[in-house]
Amino acid sequence: MKISELRRFKADDGGTLVEFGLVAVMFVVVLLGVVDMGRMVLVYTTLAQSARAGARYAIVHGADRTGAGPNGPSGPAANPIQVVTVVKNFASAGPLNPAGLGTPAVTYVNGTNTVGSKVRVTVTYTYDPLVSYYNSLLNVTMSSTSEGIIVF
Repeated sequence: MKISELRRFKADDGGTLVEFGLVAVMFVVVLLGVVDMGRMVLVYTTLAQSARAGARYAIVHGADRTGAGPNGPSGPAANPIQVVTVVKNFASAGPLNPAGLGTPAVTYVNGTNTVGSKVRVTVTYTYDPLVSYYNSLLNVTMSSTSEGIIVF
């Protein structure tokens, strides 16, 4: 065997390129997964905060509140428009798709909005992943509930 033939068999030109291509694809998939999971946490945090904002609005706008419209009392009927509007406005400030946000459920536990009664606000959202590759894994329905006792 000649020396030139030996060099040809020992040469592995392009092997590094193939390995880099495989590793780069896996790295990008993992990186996009991390970004999507971070976005999912941000969406859930926004959802929880919007439920909390709705509950806070409901507890300070009880039966003792005077006035009309947004300054007046909310409830005691289920899903008062003032509380639902506060929840939707707060949620729209985050990375949520408004189409995935369900109607917030506002429940006055004792059926009344008098001082000392409980109010419960539940918000649901169907998460839509940023990368469609993760649809089967991350397409979940999130929910957050916040409760408070009416003080005004």
